[in-house]
Amino acid sequence: MTTGVHGPTRAEIDERTLRPDRWWLSPLATFVVFSAFVVYATVRAFMGRDYYASPYLSPFYSPCLGDCVTGASDFGQPFRAWPLSAALLILVFPLGFRMTCYYYRKAYYRAFWLSPPACAVAEPKAKYTGETRLPLLIQNAHRYFWYAALLVGLVLSFDVVLAFRNEQHEWGHMGLGTLLMLINVVLIWLYTLSCHSCRHTVGGRLRHFSKHPVRYKLWTWVSRLNQDHGRYAWYSLFSVALVDLYIFLIANGTIEDVKFF
Repeated sequence: MTTGVHGPTRAEIDERTLRPDRWWLSPLATFVVFSAFVVYATVRAFMGRDYYASPYLSPFYSPCLGDCVTGASDFGQPFRAWPLSAALLILVFPLGFRMTCYYYRKAYYRAFWLSPPACAVAEPKAKYTGETRLPLLIQNAHRYFWYAALLVGLVLSFDVVLAFRNEQHEWGHMGLGTLLMLINVVLIWLYTLSCHSCRHTVGGRLRHFSKHPVRYKLWTWVSRLNQDHGRYAWYSLFSVALVDLYIFLIANGTIEDVKFF
């Protein structure tokens, strides 16, 4: 027995959709942009170089816990014997957070799985199992990745503080890299705190909001952020790639950092 739009209780319509608009533009754009980011992030993660230009550390390599270049590790190097790129030690957590994100699920389910590709457009699959089997069963670990994302956000915030130094680590300086890292960490926090798991953690499972005024207030704040969760998801995706690219170009000598003071 088929399920979904081809189930026995659904109307029998041969056409995939009756929509006259260009409904395929949105999933196509998502497919292209998200694929480009995945390719870029994968290449940069395996490069293992040009990720630190004092005082800037790429967010792809932060915290740098493997065999890192001098000055890049502020938390020690407990995995110095790690044979691969240091980025592969940490990227699994922010990547896992994004891949299991409720908004991104909608985005790449439509663009990659075509399940369904758009509203009122039938999916090509005859059977639907949802997130009850592997590999999509892993999506249920989203809340645990959110906990890890909080720690990553704190580390990236620490990196921004360190970015208010010059190459000799003297305080009271600021460059374009500092500004880009600051914007990025703000977007990262907006994306992290607007998460559905954050909203549930703050105000979920409460029977009476009146008995928990502090949690209710936090819940209302997170709920406001949650309305733009998808927007923050894309903005922070672009910003983290831009920061890494800027640091990469400085580290390999292609450009010089713009100094403000």
